[in-house]
Amino acid sequence: MRHFFNSPSVSQSAVAPAAAHPTAVARRAVGRRSRGWCMAVALMASVASVLISTHVRAQNPATTAPAQVTNLLTQMDTAANNRNVQDVVALFADDFTHSDGLTRQTLKEALNNLWKRYPNLKYRTELKSWKPTGRGVQADTITYITGTQTEGDREFKLNSTLEARQVIENQKIVRQDILNERSQITSGTNPPELTINLPEQVRAGQEFTFDAIVQEPLGDDLLVGAALEEPVKPEGYLNVTTANLEALPAGGIFKVGKAPQNTANQWLSAVVVRHDGITMVTQRLKIIGIR
Repeated sequence: MRHFFNSPSVSQSAVAPAAAHPTAVARRAVGRRSRGWCMAVALMASVASVLISTHVRAQNPATTAPAQVTNLLTQMDTAANNRNVQDVVALFADDFTHSDGLTRQTLKEALNNLWKRYPNLKYRTELKSWKPTGRGVQADTITYITGTQTEGDREFKLNSTLEARQVIENQKIVRQDILNERSQITSGTNPPELTINLPEQVRAGQEFTFDAIVQEPLGDDLLVGAALEEPVKPEGYLNVTTANLEALPAGGIFKVGKAPQNTANQWLSAVVVRHDGITMVTQRLKIIGIR
Protein backbone atom coordinates (compact mmCIF):
# COMPACT_ATOMS: atom_id res chain seq x y z
CA MET A 1 0.00 0.00 0.00
CA ARG A 2 1.20 3.47 -0.76
CA HIS A 3 1.34 6.52 1.46
CA PHE A 4 0.12 4.73 4.56
CA PHE A 5 1.01 2.96 7.73
CA ASN A 6 4.57 2.82 8.97
CA SER A 7 3.71 -0.38 10.81
CA PRO A 8 4.19 -3.62 8.81
CA SER A 9 1.07 -5.13 10.36
CA VAL A 10 -1.03 -4.69 7.22
CA SER A 11 -0.32 -6.67 4.11
CA GLN A 12 -2.01 -7.14 0.76
CA SER A 13 -0.49 -10.60 0.34
CA ALA A 14 -2.82 -13.55 0.18
CA VAL A 15 -3.69 -15.26 3.45
CA ALA A 16 -2.76 -18.92 3.46
CA PRO A 17 -5.48 -21.35 4.62
CA ALA A 18 -5.28 -21.68 8.40
CA ALA A 19 -5.12 -24.98 10.22
CA ALA A 20 -7.17 -26.00 13.26
CA HIS A 21 -6.49 -22.79 15.15
CA PRO A 22 -9.27 -20.92 17.03
CA THR A 23 -8.99 -18.09 14.48
CA ALA A 24 -8.87 -20.35 11.44
CA VAL A 25 -12.46 -19.71 10.43
CA ALA A 26 -11.99 -16.02 11.01
CA ARG A 27 -8.84 -15.92 8.90
CA ARG A 28 -10.51 -17.76 6.06
CA ALA A 29 -13.67 -15.67 6.26
CA VAL A 30 -12.04 -12.31 6.80
CA GLY A 31 -8.54 -12.63 5.45
CA ARG A 32 -9.66 -14.03 2.15
CA ARG A 33 -12.60 -11.72 1.76
CA SER A 34 -11.63 -8.57 3.58
CA ARG A 35 -10.98 -6.60 0.39
CA GLY A 36 -14.18 -8.05 -1.02
CA TRP A 37 -16.06 -6.60 1.92
CA CYS A 38 -14.17 -3.35 1.58
CA MET A 39 -15.24 -3.14 -2.03
CA ALA A 40 -18.81 -4.01 -1.12
CA VAL A 41 -18.71 -1.18 1.35
CA ALA A 42 -17.00 1.06 -1.14
CA LEU A 43 -19.74 0.33 -3.62
CA MET A 44 -22.16 1.61 -1.03
CA ALA A 45 -20.17 4.77 -1.03
CA SER A 46 -20.21 5.64 -4.69
CA VAL A 47 -22.82 3.36 -6.20
CA ALA A 48 -25.59 3.15 -3.64
CA SER A 49 -25.86 6.91 -3.71
CA VAL A 50 -27.35 6.65 -7.18
CA LEU A 51 -30.00 4.25 -5.92
CA ILE A 52 -32.14 7.00 -4.47
CA SER A 53 -35.32 6.20 -2.53
CA THR A 54 -38.25 8.58 -2.20
CA HIS A 55 -38.89 7.78 1.44
CA VAL A 56 -38.60 11.21 3.05
CA ARG A 57 -39.71 12.78 6.28
CA ALA A 58 -42.59 15.24 6.27
CA GLN A 59 -40.36 18.20 7.05
CA ASN A 60 -37.90 17.26 4.31
CA PRO A 61 -37.24 19.73 1.43
CA ALA A 62 -38.68 17.09 -0.90
CA THR A 63 -42.06 18.71 -0.27
CA THR A 64 -40.88 21.79 -2.17
CA ALA A 65 -38.48 20.20 -4.65
CA PRO A 66 -39.25 20.61 -8.38
CA ALA A 67 -40.88 17.79 -10.30
CA GLN A 68 -37.74 16.79 -12.18
CA VAL A 69 -36.11 15.92 -8.84
CA THR A 70 -39.02 14.04 -7.27
CA ASN A 71 -39.84 12.19 -10.49
CA LEU A 72 -36.26 11.04 -10.92
CA LEU A 73 -36.11 9.89 -7.30
CA THR A 74 -39.27 7.85 -7.78
CA GLN A 75 -37.94 6.16 -10.93
CA MET A 76 -34.57 5.48 -9.37
CA ASP A 77 -36.13 4.00 -6.25
CA THR A 78 -38.30 1.64 -8.28
CA ALA A 79 -35.46 0.52 -10.54
CA ALA A 80 -33.01 -0.02 -7.69
CA ASN A 81 -35.32 -2.04 -5.48
CA ASN A 82 -36.31 -4.17 -8.48
CA ARG A 83 -32.58 -4.74 -9.24
CA ASN A 84 -33.16 -3.40 -12.75
CA VAL A 85 -29.71 -2.18 -13.72
CA GLN A 86 -30.77 -1.06 -17.20
CA ASP A 87 -33.44 1.25 -15.79
CA VAL A 88 -30.97 2.63 -13.26
CA VAL A 89 -28.31 3.41 -15.84
CA ALA A 90 -30.91 4.96 -18.16
CA LEU A 91 -31.39 7.74 -15.59
CA PHE A 92 -27.82 8.97 -16.10
CA ALA A 93 -26.76 11.29 -18.87
CA ASP A 94 -24.46 9.92 -21.55
CA ASP A 95 -21.73 12.32 -20.40
CA PHE A 96 -22.36 11.66 -16.69
CA THR A 97 -19.38 12.44 -14.45
CA HIS A 98 -18.64 11.17 -10.94
CA SER A 99 -16.25 12.31 -8.24
CA ASP A 100 -14.77 8.78 -8.11
CA GLY A 101 -14.35 8.49 -11.88
CA LEU A 102 -17.30 6.17 -12.50
CA THR A 103 -18.93 6.09 -15.94
CA ARG A 104 -22.24 4.59 -17.04
CA GLN A 105 -20.45 1.35 -17.98
CA THR A 106 -18.42 0.98 -14.78
CA LEU A 107 -21.52 1.89 -12.79
CA LYS A 108 -23.44 -0.91 -14.51
CA GLU A 109 -20.67 -3.43 -13.80
CA ALA A 110 -20.39 -2.34 -10.19
CA LEU A 111 -24.12 -2.61 -9.60
CA ASN A 112 -24.27 -6.11 -11.08
CA ASN A 113 -21.41 -7.23 -8.83
CA LEU A 114 -22.94 -5.57 -5.78
CA TRP A 115 -26.38 -7.09 -6.23
CA LYS A 116 -24.92 -10.56 -6.71
CA ARG A 117 -23.14 -10.18 -3.39
CA TYR A 118 -26.02 -8.50 -1.56
CA PRO A 119 -29.25 -9.59 -3.30
CA ASN A 120 -31.63 -8.04 -0.74
CA LEU A 121 -30.35 -4.49 -0.24
CA LYS A 122 -32.85 -1.90 0.96
CA TYR A 123 -32.45 1.84 0.39
CA ARG A 124 -33.95 4.80 2.22
CA THR A 125 -32.88 8.28 1.15
CA GLU A 126 -33.77 11.67 2.55
CA LEU A 127 -33.46 14.84 0.51
CA LYS A 128 -31.48 17.19 2.73
CA SER A 129 -31.55 20.26 0.49
CA TRP A 130 -31.86 21.44 -3.09
CA LYS A 131 -31.20 24.56 -5.09
CA PRO A 132 -31.48 25.59 -8.73
CA THR A 133 -28.38 25.58 -10.90
CA GLY A 134 -27.78 27.16 -14.29
CA ARG A 135 -29.64 24.47 -16.23
CA GLY A 136 -31.08 22.20 -13.57
CA VAL A 137 -31.16 21.39 -9.86
CA GLN A 138 -28.54 20.44 -7.28
CA ALA A 139 -29.86 17.92 -4.73
CA ASP A 140 -28.06 16.86 -1.54
CA THR A 141 -29.18 13.51 -0.15
CA ILE A 142 -28.44 11.10 2.68
CA THR A 143 -28.98 7.42 1.99
CA TYR A 144 -29.34 4.55 4.47
CA ILE A 145 -28.57 1.07 3.13
CA THR A 146 -29.14 -2.27 4.84
CA GLY A 147 -28.78 -5.84 3.64
CA THR A 148 -27.28 -9.26 4.24
CA GLN A 149 -24.89 -11.60 2.48
CA THR A 150 -24.42 -15.31 3.15
CA GLU A 151 -21.14 -17.18 2.64
CA GLY A 152 -21.31 -20.81 3.63
CA ASP A 153 -22.88 -20.93 7.09
CA ARG A 154 -21.98 -17.32 7.94
CA GLU A 155 -24.26 -14.32 7.48
CA PHE A 156 -22.89 -10.79 7.09
CA LYS A 157 -25.05 -7.74 7.88
CA LEU A 158 -24.43 -4.42 6.18
CA ASN A 159 -25.39 -0.98 7.48
CA SER A 160 -24.23 2.01 5.48
CA THR A 161 -24.84 5.76 5.51
CA LEU A 162 -23.93 7.91 2.54
CA GLU A 163 -24.17 11.63 1.81
CA ALA A 164 -24.04 12.67 -1.85
CA ARG A 165 -24.68 15.64 -4.13
CA GLN A 166 -26.39 15.21 -7.48
CA VAL A 167 -26.80 17.67 -10.33
CA ILE A 168 -29.98 16.88 -12.27
CA GLU A 169 -30.80 18.27 -15.71
CA ASN A 170 -33.66 17.20 -17.96
CA GLN A 171 -34.58 14.23 -15.73
CA LYS A 172 -31.00 12.89 -15.88
CA ILE A 173 -28.16 12.86 -13.39
CA VAL A 174 -25.25 14.67 -15.02
CA ARG A 175 -22.91 14.92 -12.02
CA GLN A 176 -22.53 13.17 -8.68
CA ASP A 177 -20.15 13.81 -5.79
CA ILE A 178 -19.71 11.76 -2.62
CA LEU A 179 -19.63 14.05 0.41
CA ASN A 180 -19.33 11.58 3.28
CA GLU A 181 -19.75 7.88 3.99
CA ARG A 182 -19.55 5.22 6.67
CA SER A 183 -20.33 1.52 6.34
CA GLN A 184 -20.24 -1.37 8.77
CA ILE A 185 -20.37 -5.12 8.17
CA THR A 186 -20.89 -7.51 11.09
CA SER A 187 -21.17 -11.26 11.51
CA GLY A 188 -21.47 -13.70 14.39
CA THR A 189 -23.41 -13.83 17.63
CA ASN A 190 -21.45 -11.04 19.31
CA PRO A 191 -19.51 -8.88 16.81
CA PRO A 192 -17.08 -6.42 18.44
CA GLU A 193 -18.44 -2.93 18.99
CA LEU A 194 -15.97 -0.46 17.48
CA THR A 195 -15.44 3.25 17.94
CA ILE A 196 -13.66 4.77 14.94
CA ASN A 197 -11.51 7.86 15.27
CA LEU A 198 -10.70 9.31 11.86
CA PRO A 199 -10.84 12.91 10.61
CA GLU A 200 -13.31 13.69 7.82
CA GLN A 201 -10.58 15.33 5.77
CA VAL A 202 -6.86 16.08 5.81
CA ARG A 203 -4.51 18.02 3.59
CA ALA A 204 -2.32 16.31 1.02
CA GLY A 205 0.80 14.96 2.72
CA GLN A 206 -0.59 15.49 6.23
CA GLU A 207 -0.24 12.86 8.97
CA PHE A 208 -3.37 11.57 10.69
CA THR A 209 -4.45 8.92 13.18
CA PHE A 210 -6.81 6.04 12.50
CA ASP A 211 -8.09 4.17 15.57
CA ALA A 212 -10.61 1.34 15.84
CA ILE A 213 -11.23 0.79 19.55
CA VAL A 214 -13.13 -2.23 20.90
CA GLN A 215 -15.61 -0.96 23.49
CA GLU A 216 -16.31 -4.15 25.45
CA PRO A 217 -13.92 -5.55 28.08
CA LEU A 218 -11.62 -8.06 26.41
CA GLY A 219 -11.33 -10.60 29.20
CA ASP A 220 -9.62 -13.68 27.79
CA ASP A 221 -10.75 -12.98 24.22
CA LEU A 222 -8.15 -13.19 21.48
CA LEU A 223 -8.52 -10.38 18.97
CA VAL A 224 -7.07 -10.38 15.47
CA GLY A 225 -7.49 -7.71 12.85
CA ALA A 226 -6.08 -5.47 10.17
CA ALA A 227 -6.29 -1.95 8.80
CA LEU A 228 -6.71 -1.29 5.09
CA GLU A 229 -6.12 1.86 3.07
CA GLU A 230 -7.21 2.02 -0.56
CA PRO A 231 -7.38 4.87 -3.06
CA VAL A 232 -10.86 5.64 -4.32
CA LYS A 233 -10.87 4.84 -8.03
CA PRO A 234 -13.07 2.89 -10.47
CA GLU A 235 -10.79 -0.17 -10.61
CA GLY A 236 -11.20 -0.59 -6.87
CA TYR A 237 -14.84 -1.51 -7.27
CA LEU A 238 -14.15 -4.64 -9.30
CA ASN A 239 -10.73 -5.94 -8.22
CA VAL A 240 -10.33 -8.13 -5.14
CA THR A 241 -7.21 -8.41 -2.99
CA THR A 242 -6.62 -9.83 0.50
CA ALA A 243 -5.14 -8.72 3.80
CA ASN A 244 -3.39 -10.58 6.61
CA LEU A 245 -4.86 -10.49 10.11
CA GLU A 246 -2.58 -10.06 13.10
CA ALA A 247 -3.03 -10.30 16.87
CA LEU A 248 -4.34 -7.10 18.51
CA PRO A 249 -3.06 -7.12 22.10
CA ALA A 250 -4.07 -3.50 22.79
CA GLY A 251 -7.83 -3.87 22.37
CA GLY A 252 -8.07 -2.39 18.92
CA ILE A 253 -6.20 -0.94 15.97
CA PHE A 254 -4.11 2.20 16.40
CA LYS A 255 -2.33 3.56 13.35
CA VAL A 256 -0.62 6.71 12.15
CA GLY A 257 -1.02 7.37 8.45
CA LYS A 258 0.10 9.95 5.94
CA ALA A 259 -2.16 11.29 3.23
CA PRO A 260 -0.92 11.01 -0.37
CA GLN A 261 0.59 14.08 -1.98
CA ASN A 262 -2.27 14.24 -4.47
CA THR A 263 -5.93 14.88 -3.63
CA ALA A 264 -7.26 11.37 -4.34
CA ASN A 265 -9.73 10.34 -1.63
CA GLN A 266 -9.01 7.19 0.36
CA TRP A 267 -11.07 4.35 1.84
CA LEU A 268 -9.97 3.50 5.39
CA SER A 269 -11.13 0.17 6.80
CA ALA A 270 -10.66 -1.67 10.08
CA VAL A 271 -11.38 -5.39 10.52
CA VAL A 272 -11.57 -6.87 14.03
CA VAL A 273 -12.26 -10.55 14.68
CA ARG A 274 -12.80 -12.64 17.79
CA HIS A 275 -14.23 -16.11 18.33
CA ASP A 276 -17.88 -14.98 18.44
CA GLY A 277 -17.99 -12.18 15.92
CA ILE A 278 -16.50 -10.04 13.16
CA THR A 279 -16.82 -6.31 12.56
CA MET A 280 -15.53 -4.27 9.66
CA VAL A 281 -15.96 -0.51 9.36
CA THR A 282 -15.06 1.58 6.31
CA GLN A 283 -15.01 5.37 6.13
CA ARG A 284 -13.96 7.80 3.43
CA LEU A 285 -11.11 10.18 4.06
CA LYS A 286 -11.21 13.31 1.91
CA ILE A 287 -7.84 14.69 0.81
CA ILE A 288 -7.78 18.41 0.10
CA GLY A 289 -5.11 20.46 -1.60
CA ILE A 290 -2.48 22.53 0.18
CA ARG A 291 -3.32 26.23 0.16
